[in-house]
Amino acid sequence: MPYSDYRAPVWLPGGNPQTLYAPCLKPRDPVIYRRQRWDTPDGDFIDLDWVDGPEDSPLVVLFHGLEGSARSHYALAMARELSGRGWRGVFPHFRGCSGEPNRHPRAYHSGDSTEIDWILRRLRLQTGAPLFAAGVSLGGNALLKWLGEQQVAAGKVVQAAGAASVPLDLTVCGDCLGQGFNRIYTWHFLRSLKRKSLQKLEQHPGIFDRDVLLRARTLRQFDDVVTAPLHGFRDTDDYWRQASSKPWLAYIAVPTLFVSARNDPFVPERVLPTPREISEYVALDHPEQGGHAGFVAGPFPGHLRWLPSRLIRFFEAYRHPLQSAAQVQWTVRNAAASPSPG
Repeated sequence: MPYSDYRAPVWLPGGNPQTLYAPCLKPRDPVIYRRQRWDTPDGDFIDLDWVDGPEDSPLVVLFHGLEGSARSHYALAMARELSGRGWRGVFPHFRGCSGEPNRHPRAYHSGDSTEIDWILRRLRLQTGAPLFAAGVSLGGNALLKWLGEQQVAAGKVVQAAGAASVPLDLTVCGDCLGQGFNRIYTWHFLRSLKRKSLQKLEQHPGIFDRDVLLRARTLRQFDDVVTAPLHGFRDTDDYWRQASSKPWLAYIAVPTLFVSARNDPFVPERVLPTPREISEYVALDHPEQGGHAGFVAGPFPGHLRWLPSRLIRFFEAYRHPLQSAAQVQWTVRNAAASPSPG
């Protein structure tokens, strides 16, 4: 079983409490971002929030989860960790997630590796410093899919990658969110998704059926009327099958850390990859506890430093290029097995 040094606080037991409590730990001191807008190749735009630092310092790109942003708790925790280490960070917003509706009917989806590709390649052209990519939940799924599709070519763009709390099998995880207590999370997501979709319908009348949208009570129903048709998929089943990242894990050829708690309410334990389902470049870290994108640590009231620290420790091993594939693979195995310092 993959080693993990994460230990959940005794005062916060269970996957749902660990998931729901984490957003309450947003830092009181505001994170100061510098916003930049990029025009996309197809005439739309995205907004990126930057944590600045020395130009030669490593740059970490973090892709957020469903309806997330640079203000999500895990993004703020990463921003503070990077700033404290003197590293730089950039938090691209998927289309429509920066506070302003995007221009086109399409928005974003779980398998949007094309969007990941042009963002990372543009960042690679802009910096000569080490470039690392991370993703949480939906953003992690799209990133892992990109890594598997690109294989060796991804190594010319990023030196290492990390993904946390990823719904690797969208069919299993998507349907899981429509059951039991998880319907609380679905209600939260749909409240935001429906509001944005109604705005989009005003921009582009007739792109989907308003009444069917309003009747949607699960992510499967929402994706069937909005996400799938707007992004070129036949239906939800087709979208979830094509967008899932799990089949791509065996093709990844860049050092990649995969972190996912065994009690994640969004990701059933049976979905987690085994060593046989990943390439030799992937390190697994499956804590028993942590929830979904939670990983609260320390005495009450707790903190969110464990996940960003875990990712950055992994990246640190690849800050300077290694000489051979064998060295890279050895370092991946060592990174998966070694406890954190101190």
